[in-house]
Amino acid sequence: MNTVAARVKHEFMEMLPPTLFFLVILHVVALVRALLTRDTGISLPTAGAVTLAALVLGKSVLIANLLPFVNRFPEKPLIWNVGWKTLIYTLVATLFHFLERLYDYWKDTHHLGAANRQLLAEVNWPHFIGIEILLVVLILNYCTLAELARVIGRRRFAALFLGPMPALPPENEPA
Repeated sequence: MNTVAARVKHEFMEMLPPTLFFLVILHVVALVRALLTRDTGISLPTAGAVTLAALVLGKSVLIANLLPFVNRFPEKPLIWNVGWKTLIYTLVATLFHFLERLYDYWKDTHHLGAANRQLLAEVNWPHFIGIEILLVVLILNYCTLAELARVIGRRRFAALFLGPMPALPPENEPA
């Protein structure tokens, strides 16, 4: 039973960083959406829905990282893996973004095909694309930080990012 608890703790700790990241960025996106759609009558997700989406995306990142093709370019410069993972995570986020809108229309029509047709006909494409651009930039930031942490190690990354700065070697001291 102790190994089960250790495994659950390990999975939780692996899921925590992306979930917290997505929790923050999805709330930022929801805030931006609320500001952009103020007084338009467009329904917005609740904090609970945003939190649930962050949990789903956090778990999706954990599952995606287990797939053999996710870490496709380990021997190349980091930009390759950052770009590749940004593409994969963006596709997942776009799917969730689209499904979230589709659900709103499905509640009215109670038919998936009709909801999809109505969504495609009525969606505010500039708004949708604007949110997608924001998501891509935020996911790119996550992937960059995650790849740096992977390469230099989580503990060293945390120490560099959160802890006191290590002393510079003599050859690297600023003039």
